[in-house]
Amino acid sequence: MKSKRVLIVGCGDLGTRAGTGLLTEGVDVIGLRRDCSGLPAGFAGLAADYCQKAPLSALEMLAPDFIIMTLKPAGTGAAAYRLGFGQAMRNVLDGLGAHRPAGIVMVSSVRVYAEREGGWVEEDSELAQDDPAALAIIEAEQLLLESSHPCCVLRCAGIYGNPDGALLRRVASGRLCAPTPPRYSNRIHRDDVGALLTHLLRQWAADRPVPQVMIGGDDEPAPRFEVESWLARQLQARQDVHGSRIRLLQGGDGSRADSPAAGDGPVAAQPRAHKRCRNVALQRSGFRLRYPDYRSGYAAVLAARETGAGGAD
Repeated sequence: MKSKRVLIVGCGDLGTRAGTGLLTEGVDVIGLRRDCSGLPAGFAGLAADYCQKAPLSALEMLAPDFIIMTLKPAGTGAAAYRLGFGQAMRNVLDGLGAHRPAGIVMVSSVRVYAEREGGWVEEDSELAQDDPAALAIIEAEQLLLESSHPCCVLRCAGIYGNPDGALLRRVASGRLCAPTPPRYSNRIHRDDVGALLTHLLRQWAADRPVPQVMIGGDDEPAPRFEVESWLARQLQARQDVHGSRIRLLQGGDGSRADSPAAGDGPVAAQPRAHKRCRNVALQRSGFRLRYPDYRSGYAAVLAARETGAGGAD
């Protein structure tokens, strides 16, 4: 990987983690974002809005060897999701012109899968057809997969790792989701996502095969109540959680269940994810998770919480 040039589109927390690892290997890392002032030392910056086509014409001349794409919606409406995913992907592919990177990774989401009844899904499982946000992500995926570029769509489960994250705050305040009906959840630690992204680039650099679609999740999907109960026990063992008792909320996880969005209105919250994701392609790739289950991952998060190490989700 030495002397290679990697462009990270939408270089936020995940891009920073992947890029930091690449810098230690002698890779030139370029972070594309609207404001480059917050990029870490060693990163080159390309100030641009990937939702706007004109500024991305520089990508062809930049000629990156690899690209990592970490896209996000441009706002809260369905149209903003299409702009932040589908249109952004078009802009990047158009901006590359005749240049052909050795590999492009898009960080996607397991939200794209249709399963909502707790069944198992793998890379080729049926995709959603009635979730505007998922459809916008799928549009971007398809544009990349149908392009002439070597690529991998990395469909990540719930990314966690922030010691100040919303789940930990809720559990620490004494609120857990309801134990029934059981609802499965899937997750992956943000450090594993960063390492997995660099692993995929190394595979391409070594002329090894990279799957076009990969589920980025740990080895152990688990019921949400099991995860939250374990967290509550760990928190109580480490400190007195403000003397509060754990109590269950009537709404399951305490959130409001909205109906699916229609048209270009706000993208409403979909019913809580209820699927079990098998990380088949990840296992076959030779990558080894540092945190293969929620217990090992959240133990690290809780240790960081005690030392006051925060950061973005």
